[in-house]
Amino acid sequence: MELWQQLEPRLEQVVREVIAPAAEETDRQARYPRAALNALGKAGLLGLLSSTEVGGLGGGLPEAVRVIERIAQDCPCTAMVLTMHYCGVALIEPFGGAPEMDAVRRDIAAGRHVSTLAVSEAASRSHIWAPAGTASDAGEEAGDVVQLNALKSMITSAGEADSYVWISRATQGEGNTLWLVDSRLPGLRIPSQFDGMGLRGNASSPIAAENVVVPRHFMLGADGAGEAVKGQHLMPFFTTLIATTSVGLMQGVLRRALQHVAGTRFSSTGGSLADLPTIRAYLAKAQLKADQAQLLRDDAVVAVQTGRADARTRLLQCKAAAAEAALEVSDTAMRVCGGAAFRKELGIERLFRDARAASVMAPTTDVIYDLLGKSLCEAVA
Repeated sequence: MELWQQLEPRLEQVVREVIAPAAEETDRQARYPRAALNALGKAGLLGLLSSTEVGGLGGGLPEAVRVIERIAQDCPCTAMVLTMHYCGVALIEPFGGAPEMDAVRRDIAAGRHVSTLAVSEAASRSHIWAPAGTASDAGEEAGDVVQLNALKSMITSAGEADSYVWISRATQGEGNTLWLVDSRLPGLRIPSQFDGMGLRGNASSPIAAENVVVPRHFMLGADGAGEAVKGQHLMPFFTTLIATTSVGLMQGVLRRALQHVAGTRFSSTGGSLADLPTIRAYLAKAQLKADQAQLLRDDAVVAVQTGRADARTRLLQCKAAAAEAALEVSDTAMRVCGGAAFRKELGIERLFRDARAASVMAPTTDVIYDLLGKSLCEAVA
């Protein structure tokens, strides 16, 4: 709480002065939010999760949730870019110690380095636990370096981040392995640029790796232990912060809808849209959906912080629930605001489009339903 009290005024200033004013143009031009990241870096917020020993703020999941939620109210695109940065940092931080790794950690803490996840692949799609990309010994230096080959798909901050937390098949045996990969290495290229329906500025493009040479000391965890590493260090941040982007988005779209219906009047009666019982009912149901998703998200954070046995279930549930709620809530905002919601200046149609992303981000809502259903069935088998 003490750390958040220090951070909140800094964050609010960045959102009001940099992020919110640029949100419409970020969407319209599909422009990566570089100015926002620079401002967040100067405010110390890129180093939120970095250890104090490397100059970071030493924050954790509760603080990250608050930061992402506030940004997503005005620019879910920037919130998602920062989400993937925090996810990358969550996997980098536990594996400090080597000089090269600590140099990256210090740059992140100082706000000079943006990271991201590079886990989804064209071949495995939403099955992010089963990469097709490989890591193999490289020539004369075998044992000291590996060569990465893969075709990644839909990687947030592709070509914009300074590093990728990369997943490949294990170099030996079963499982998968995580690597910290410098985004400037030879052999990395962006085959096509992102031009999507929503989250248009997050540079979510494919990345091709062709014999990319990476030193073995940039392996994050043991060879073949990628799923265990992700389960311990990544999952609490990944699912919760994606859910939080949806939660913040719902707050933002409802705020805009409420302002519109309260301020729009009928010339014949002088009454507002907010005087109509049907409109009020729609908004009440939407707020209920948003609050339910937020409460489930909050409980997931508590489950992680207290080490509850149901933490994994709550993490999966909160991502699915928030993603689905965001679809309904943003649809309701479009409905109650009518034709005005189709105009760019209201900001509702932008959030409506952005809301579509979370349900298809791996693991997709349908995959989560299957995982949760499987657990339920196994419990009674």
